[in-house]
Amino acid sequence: MNLAATPGWPVVLRDGAVLLRPYRRSDATAWSEIRCANQAWLAPWESFPPGRWDELNSPAAFRWVYRDQRKQARRGESMPFAVCLVDGGRERLVGHLNLGNIVRRAFCSAYVGYWVDGRVAGRGVIPTAMALAVDHAFGPGALHRIEVNIRPENGPSRRVVEKLGFREEAYHPRYMHIDGAWRDHIGYAMTSEEVAGEGGLLARWHRLRAAAS
Repeated sequence: MNLAATPGWPVVLRDGAVLLRPYRRSDATAWSEIRCANQAWLAPWESFPPGRWDELNSPAAFRWVYRDQRKQARRGESMPFAVCLVDGGRERLVGHLNLGNIVRRAFCSAYVGYWVDGRVAGRGVIPTAMALAVDHAFGPGALHRIEVNIRPENGPSRRVVEKLGFREEAYHPRYMHIDGAWRDHIGYAMTSEEVAGEGGLLARWHRLRAAAS
């Protein structure tokens, strides 16, 4: 792996029970089970090629996804993470987060995409994973700006970035082809300066959770 092209990668990140790590070949069965069990939860928000959901999310399909992720990571274009929950020393795959479309030089930016098993939604897993990934991106990852684009109708996903303090800065009409049509998206962003004074995004997230409890 060309670490000069991918500063800060590969890496394992953890906060409490939430663990982010690179994918393994052995994740195929768990990944497929989660994706197939969550078709109604995930399909309306994702862009994917024509085909049956169970085939596109089979263990065999994961092997193609795994190879593609490794290729992009080697080129320095992405940092793909398996999102896991740790309980009793055992990891359970519960989602995905990717820092993708990484551009270096004068831009130093990436887009974030994520999904989570609906059976653990609402437990702070993805906000914690986002905070971990963003802090890593702004530190060892040597990035300056993180962007997220979300469909207006996707309330749970929008709440994740809004709770973390991402700025809403754009409306993108007919931005991406999803679920049979060109869908509008709302653009959110954050730069490293916006969280540096707070000790990072994870520190901000911990304070927000403590204040709400």
